[in-house]
Amino acid sequence: MAMHLIAGIKCGFYGGNVLKLTDDIGVLHPTIFPSVPRLFNKIYSKIKDGLAAKTGIVGKLAAKAVADKLWYLKNGQGFTHKFYDKIIFKKMKDLLGGKVRTMITGSAPISGDVLDFLKICFSAPICEGYGMTETCAGSVITF
Repeated sequence: MAMHLIAGIKCGFYGGNVLKLTDDIGVLHPTIFPSVPRLFNKIYSKIKDGLAAKTGIVGKLAAKAVADKLWYLKNGQGFTHKFYDKIIFKKMKDLLGGKVRTMITGSAPISGDVLDFLKICFSAPICEGYGMTETCAGSVITF
């Protein structure tokens, strides 16, 4: 903890109510977001449900934005898009405070589709660690 203070890093904790976790995250505005797959899956479901509820031209534009960004990601062209990030994905980024630069996960398996979807939604890489927390959690990390 002292190293965090020396480096000027702020550290925040949620208020204790799991149902209000996204509210806490929005207030904290984290730049690095470590979490477990269970929470990432809940965020994924919340965003997917929100996209499914969109209708008309907004729904079609959102579906095209997701498809295009996934195509760019799969073809090695990154996970950002100047136009789509400003009009479609900004609200999604705001779920995590809007400043996330890196996300980290581990402790259990997570679907590659969920990882890819979250990468394009938050325009940030997700590091997935493999290994026992007590011994070597960061020894094997994928992006």
